[in-house]
Formats: sequence, structure tokens, C-alpha cells
Amino acid sequence: MKLDILAFGVHPDDIELGCSGTLMAAIAEGKKVGAIDLTRGELGTRGTADTRKTEAAAAAKVMGLHIRENLGMADGFFLNDEAHLRKVIAAIRQYQPEIVLANAPEDRHPDHGRSAKLVADAAFLAGLRKIETTDSKGQPQEAWRPKYVFHYIQDRFIQPSFVIDISAFMEKKIEAVLAYTTQFNSPGTDEPQTYISTPQFMETVKARAMMLGKRIGVAYAEGYISEKVLGLRSFDSIIQQTT
Repeated sequence: MKLDILAFGVHPDDIELGCSGTLMAAIAEGKKVGAIDLTRGELGTRGTADTRKTEAAAAAKVMGLHIRENLGMADGFFLNDEAHLRKVIAAIRQYQPEIVLANAPEDRHPDHGRSAKLVADAAFLAGLRKIETTDSKGQPQEAWRPKYVFHYIQDRFIQPSFVIDISAFMEKKIEAVLAYTTQFNSPGTDEPQTYISTPQFMETVKARAMMLGKRIGVAYAEGYISEKVLGLRSFDSIIQQTT
């Protein structure tokens, strides 16, 4: 299946927190959208790799994703080296996305920045035909380079290059995040409290979306960083801010 947008997250739940509203908006427009988690999130304080797998599948259903996969890299210890690059290259070539979304280039969790560079490097290298990869059936893959790689803003605030209106999908975004029942706002558990497990953390997710939405005069938005200058065919493409 060829995808229009392929989102990468280093941990299951990164995509939900960072760009799920954008993905659902694109799906509503008829675009083919998929997600790939690099690790199983096995080092997380709460839950297990198995519970995260179940939760990721539930969140994918909420979002309406066309595919979701996990590359099984080692949480906390993956590297931006040839072996890991080849895994991401093969995934990009398999789905031939026009746009790739990736973690923030700098964030509270060190895995986020490391995975951002890994995915961006792989997106470029995937376009070099002399790098040979094979699909799951052992067949050679054609070179493919996405047109754009955008990084979604996660925990720490980074000045966005652009923001996307997700007002119509904010409730579904929260539903997708809360599909990770071991991780977020889950009272009555014996597991230790974490940075993301308090009800207050979910309020910050909403507040971030409100703050970014306010920048363009809408209720909620998600922010992105682009290393490329983006072009418009018409001023009509700009969301009109309220004055």
C-alpha cells in the first residue's frame, strides 16, 4: 500500500501525543496514512511491551490508520547506524510516503531527538538507488525519497515552522492518547506515578494545542518544524486569523 503520510514515533504513544490530530484530519480528506513505532516502549516505568502493543492497536483503531507497525528497536539503546538506518529505509521504501512525520529534534526524552535524526537521515538515504534493501518477501525495493520530513512538537516547546488546525479532531486525539491506559490518567493502579500519568499532564496536552491554535485563530492545532522553506500556490491557502 502506498501512503500519503507515514508517521514515525520512537515510543508507542509519541504519535498520538504529537501528530494524531493531523493524521486524522488527513484521513478525513481521503489520504492514506500509516504509523510506525521504532521501539516497543519496553523501558517505560508503567506497563509492558505487550500492553503497549495492545494499546497501540487500540489507538490506531481510534485514529483510523491504514497501517501500523513496530520495528522492534531497543528502547533507549537504538543507534543512528547502518543497521537501524536500513530498517527505516526499508519501511519508507515499502510504503513510499509523500510526507514523513518524525519526533521532535530536541526534547525531554533523549530518544526523541536521536530518532528524529535517524528518520530524517533514512528518508534521504532511501532515495539513493545504490543502497540495496529488500522487502519482507526478499524482493529488491526501489529507491524512494519522501518530498518532506516534518518534526512534530512534543513535550518541550519549540517555535513551529507551521501549525495545522486539528479543532475538529481534538476529542479524538485525547481518546487516542487515553487508549494507553497503563500510561495516562489511570487512577487505582499500584504502579508508580510518572511524569505523564497525572491528570495534570493531559491538561498540558490540551493547553499546548489551544496555544498553537490561538496562533492562527482556531481552537486547537499541532505544530511542526520544517528544515525546508514551504511554498504556497495561493494566499487562499493561508488560514485567516481573527483580528
